[in-house]
Amino acid sequence: MTALQDAVDTRGFISALGAAQICSWGTLFYAFPLIAEAMRVDLGWSKAELYGAATCGMLLAGAAAYPVGAAIDRGHGRLLMAGASVAAGLMLVAWSQVTTLAAFYAVLAVLGCMQAATLYEPAFAVIARRVGPLAARKGITALTLWGGFASTVFIPVIQFLIDSYGWRGALVGMAAINIVICSVLYFLAIDPSKDAPARAHRPDEAAPLAGRVAVAAAMRKPAYWGLMFAWISYAAAFSSLTYHFYPMLLERGLGSSGVVTVLAVIGPAQVAGRVLIRAFASETPVRWLGSAIVIVFPLAVAGFAYAPAQVVVIASIAALYGAANGMITIVRGIAVPEMVTRDAYGAVNGSLVAPTNIMQAIAPLAAAVIWQASGGYRAVLAAIFAGSLTLCAGFWFAAANARS
Repeated sequence: MTALQDAVDTRGFISALGAAQICSWGTLFYAFPLIAEAMRVDLGWSKAELYGAATCGMLLAGAAAYPVGAAIDRGHGRLLMAGASVAAGLMLVAWSQVTTLAAFYAVLAVLGCMQAATLYEPAFAVIARRVGPLAARKGITALTLWGGFASTVFIPVIQFLIDSYGWRGALVGMAAINIVICSVLYFLAIDPSKDAPARAHRPDEAAPLAGRVAVAAAMRKPAYWGLMFAWISYAAAFSSLTYHFYPMLLERGLGSSGVVTVLAVIGPAQVAGRVLIRAFASETPVRWLGSAIVIVFPLAVAGFAYAPAQVVVIASIAALYGAANGMITIVRGIAVPEMVTRDAYGAVNGSLVAPTNIMQAIAPLAAAVIWQASGGYRAVLAAIFAGSLTLCAGFWFAAANARS
């Protein structure tokens, strides 16, 4: 009965986290390109000015990643994730009132820190603390199945809110979702009293490392640096595509309804990719799984650059990209304990996420600058393609040097 009750509790825990992640990702990440485009038309601000604010926010998200992970290792996940959702909601309300660039940048800076405490990485760390790092694979996979619906659900919802109430009204609605739904779900789901006990070790085995000591030990392993190189490259490609997909596809000749259709395909494709892993590769070593998945990214980027500008064709490529992106999210969540170290998941993963978030911050602005300098998105896609190749190289190096 105890085992059954534990299974039921874990399922409810993952379900609540998953529902909250749909809302967090949908409002704090996927909404930006739609809101930014509406702001550009309404306020006349340039693309570089708008994306510069997103860059500022993600730079601070990078700085916050390690302390957030370390705090979750110490058992503060409930306070962090629930509190950050409330703070994010307040910042979205403040965003709805901005009239100057200075105010816009200040709001996005704080909002970036809240992203570091509400999106996948802190949720992964919460799961690892609840069930232990090696047992976290199933929970992380299940959580990403939920999160994969974020873009599918929220892109059309936010577009509807913008069309119906303007971008300011849409932001107020997003704020209510964070305060009323996300904060409550995180608070109810994360119960420190149910966390797994600290990993036991044999008398002849060194005690588990924690905090900065664990990070320093991980940094002495080549696989750590291979993963860092890979995830930085992935962040550059993923964030550039995510933030520029909408205007890029408009530039290629698709109508706004066609673009929304293409973007809506990505979410279900992410879920489909994760379902495939769960069904057919749940026990496959992550180094082999990731080594195969990363090959898809340069192929998809080449397709976006050269495929005919037809909704069906671009949507098919987007489905391939979405499936690979969904799978790589699982790989990112389980790579540290399976390839580097089982100690201090939150801190070690946070140390990898920090530079990744910095690149994720820089890349959209860099893409906007390249677009402005070159007069189109072809040069941007060439840069993204180069990043997808370095993703492959970095992960393959990490796989070759992974812990047994």
